[in-house]
Amino acid sequence: MSMLLPKKAGVVFLTAASLALASPMAAPAASAASGGHPAARHSHRYGEDTLRRDLAAVRQAGGGDVNVLARVDGTAGGPLMARIGTRTAGSAAPIPWHARFRAASTTKTFTATVVLQLVAERRLSLEDTVEHWLPGVVAGNGNDGGRITVRDLLRQTSGLYDYVDDPEIQDRLINHFDENRHDTTPAADLVAVAMRHRPLFVPERGGATRWAYSNTNYLLAGMIAEKAGGASWAELVERRVIDRLGLRGTSVPGLDPHLPDPHVNAYLTLADGSRLDVTDHSFQHTADSGVVSTTCDLNTFFRALAGGRLLPAAQWREMRRTVERTDDPEDVAEMPEGTYGLGLREIPLSCGGHYYTHEGDGVGVNTRPAVSADGRRAVTVSVTTTTAPPDLATLNRATGTLVDHALCATAAEDLPKG
Repeated sequence: MSMLLPKKAGVVFLTAASLALASPMAAPAASAASGGHPAARHSHRYGEDTLRRDLAAVRQAGGGDVNVLARVDGTAGGPLMARIGTRTAGSAAPIPWHARFRAASTTKTFTATVVLQLVAERRLSLEDTVEHWLPGVVAGNGNDGGRITVRDLLRQTSGLYDYVDDPEIQDRLINHFDENRHDTTPAADLVAVAMRHRPLFVPERGGATRWAYSNTNYLLAGMIAEKAGGASWAELVERRVIDRLGLRGTSVPGLDPHLPDPHVNAYLTLADGSRLDVTDHSFQHTADSGVVSTTCDLNTFFRALAGGRLLPAAQWREMRRTVERTDDPEDVAEMPEGTYGLGLREIPLSCGGHYYTHEGDGVGVNTRPAVSADGRRAVTVSVTTTTAPPDLATLNRATGTLVDHALCATAAEDLPKG
């Protein structure tokens, strides 16, 4: 898991605007301000009271001033939604129910899905090497594309250096964001940045599987998908996933820095105490992070994936073949439970069984989607910052509780209304 703008010590927090807690049924004025939303009937087994309470805990875990939006689909009475926050700083307008946000690394599940569709069509194999598809691209400083497979890329078992950690890129993101917000760096150039560094490890055939999260893996996966699929990764995602499922709030903006409306503005506080609006930028335009979506659409996507509507059974099984996270203590510290498959995490539920997810952490945004193993119920939480990025371990505990309650559907069964 990777934060493009890490939390900085000593950051000055601004006073948050007055925030309103609402549900689709409980606040008709807020609903009108959002531009309209579907009327929702609510299940008595898992109620809006519990969702709102859990979302308030998420906001508190995010520092107390983040804007938060959540949606649960698959309950008996229709979707449940809750929100806390405002659309922009200093505004009384509530978060739109169908706000667009940058999905960040949740994009990886979209990219992995497209790659596995191409595998099902025999256009490529999970056992193909990177060198086979991208000759000479992964080389130098101990990097060897001949020893890394497509499976390694999707599973995060390549050992490749994460380009986001490069000191020059970190300096641009942290200290010179505004000057560089209209970034157009091609994926191949970002891979070249990673090749300046030695890998953490190199996969050993027949040896133990080692794991470490690296955004570089999904740049390469997108580049291979483009060669095998005969189109850009964005076009492949649009045609094979977005259009196929009718995800009207989901897009791949590419180099267009403007976040589509409706959306919530994201802010970060700088070292001098000033507030920087980081809503519009093109840093996240590649196959590791370039999708924009909504809570509704991410629920639809993950339910379709788990329900067998996007992948044949064989490829869905491959996606769910997970491995332990062995060589990335930061990732484990941020999210202690779970294993990693092909662009998908598997996390245990308190009520037994597990759910599937892939978090997204980017500039001013944190996304937490989840789907039950059978695909029947899904929940997505969207967090937008107003001052500083949240502590991810703290945020993940709170979002994990919300997800567990929503998917287990037991905690709220006997709670009184109000």
